[in-house]
Amino acid sequence: MCTAKFMLILAANRDELYSRPSKAADFWGTNSDILSGLDLEYGKEGGSWLGISKRGKLAAITNYMEGRPNPDAQGRGFLVSNYLMDKDLDSYTYLKKVSTEGHLYNGFNLITAEFKAKQDIMCYYGNRGSPEPIHLKPGIYGLSNSLLDTPWKKLLHGKRHFTSIVNDQSLSGDGLVQELLNVLTNEELNTPDSVQEQQGVAYSKPMIKALSAVCVRSPDYGTRTNTIILVDAEDNVTFTERTMLNSDTSKWSTSSFQFKLQV
Repeated sequence: MCTAKFMLILAANRDELYSRPSKAADFWGTNSDILSGLDLEYGKEGGSWLGISKRGKLAAITNYMEGRPNPDAQGRGFLVSNYLMDKDLDSYTYLKKVSTEGHLYNGFNLITAEFKAKQDIMCYYGNRGSPEPIHLKPGIYGLSNSLLDTPWKKLLHGKRHFTSIVNDQSLSGDGLVQELLNVLTNEELNTPDSVQEQQGVAYSKPMIKALSAVCVRSPDYGTRTNTIILVDAEDNVTFTERTMLNSDTSKWSTSSFQFKLQV
C-alpha cells in the first residue's frame, strides 16, 4: 500500500506450527543490514518468511494451500533470505530466475521489492499461477495462501479493515501500527467459504474452519507472528513484530526497529 505519507504499509501474519523453532526478528549479527525473523528448523535453518534490508530490499513469502506437499522439496524460506542477501539481481530479475526453478518447491507466493531514489519497485510471483512474475502497481493488495488477491472471505475481510485504517489520516505512526495489529489479531471465523474450501479439499473440516480466520487458532498450528512494516516518504523504516513465546498463545513479546534506508 502507498500513500503520500508512506511508500509502503505492510501488515503480515506468519502461520506455522507452534513448536517449529524460530528466531524472532533482529538484524543478522554484527554490522548486518538485513532484518528478519529466521527459521531454525533442521535443514531449513536461515530461511525466513519476511525481511527487509537497509539497502532497500524487501521480501515476503506465503505457502500455497495444497494437499500432500512434497517432503523432499527445497525450503521456501531461502527464497526470502537469498533475495535479501543478493547484491546483483533486481526484484523482477530475481523472480524471473526463481520462476525457472519453481518446480523444485512446494506451492508458494513470493513478493520482492526494492526502494530506490529514482523508483520504488514491487513484484510478485506464485509458482501455482502464471509462469511469469508481474510488476505491482501502487495500490492495496491482499495475499493469503492462494494466489495474489484470490477472494477468500478472510482476505476480503482483512483487506476492507486494512483499507479503512490506512485511509484514516488522523492516525499517528504508533496509532497506525496498533490499529493494523488489531487487523492481524482478529480471530473471527469467515465461514463458510466455498473458494477456500475447494482449494483445501485435502484438509479436515475443523482445520479449514480454523484457517478461515485472519488470525488462525488451532491446537498445534496458527498465527504466531504479526509484523507491521512502514516505510515513509523520507525513507524511514519502522518494523514492528509481535511474536508468540514458548508456543503459548497467551504469551507474546513485541519489538520495534527504526532505521533509515541507505538508498
